[in-house]
Amino acid sequence: MFCYFLILLLIGCGDKSVKKDAIKDHPAEKTETIMTEGSDKKILFFGDSLTAGYGLEMGQAFPTLIQQKIDSLDLDYAVINAGLSGETTASGKNRLEWVLEENIDIVIIELGANDGLRGIPLSETESNLKSMVDTVRETLPNARIILAGMKIPPNMGPEYTKEFEEIFPKLASSEEIYLIPFLLENVAGIPHLNQSDGIHPTIKGQKLVAENVWKVLQPIL
Repeated sequence: MFCYFLILLLIGCGDKSVKKDAIKDHPAEKTETIMTEGSDKKILFFGDSLTAGYGLEMGQAFPTLIQQKIDSLDLDYAVINAGLSGETTASGKNRLEWVLEENIDIVIIELGANDGLRGIPLSETESNLKSMVDTVRETLPNARIILAGMKIPPNMGPEYTKEFEEIFPKLASSEEIYLIPFLLENVAGIPHLNQSDGIHPTIKGQKLVAENVWKVLQPIL
């Protein structure tokens, strides 16, 4: 984990031009939707480049790997990958209502990393995440919600870093929703599991991310 923080710290502090690219988390890309035809219930993955599978081929991101696990168990669920590179909680809050649709049974919210890299006020990040939870509940009152926890490097200071990490379990507890403790557990900071930018998982890394998600998602299914 220390190596992960060190890598991102170097990105954040060593080169201003690199920092700009890392903070933006790459230009926004078209949302990709991957579904299995004929499924009655849907699982929406709503996030940033980690969900979108930045730098990988279509079908290599962890939401598609989750679909493969679901299919292998003959479960009647279709996965929708609504990941968008560069997404912050503010832009996600504005986009969410456009991707919510009927028959979505589970919504997985994976946002916040770009907020942390930008040093966005923590109260704003927490408020935006809560607003997304509220939007899901208002639009799809029967849908179950999973929040993906995230951590950031310490270049914004130890207090900011600690409080950022605490946003996710705090919100999951107060809103009584499910929590993935840390999406990149056993992936962050391990060179061969991340692409050259040190941030986005490789194909092998995505498989481990899928396992982190599956630990929380499988009991719900």
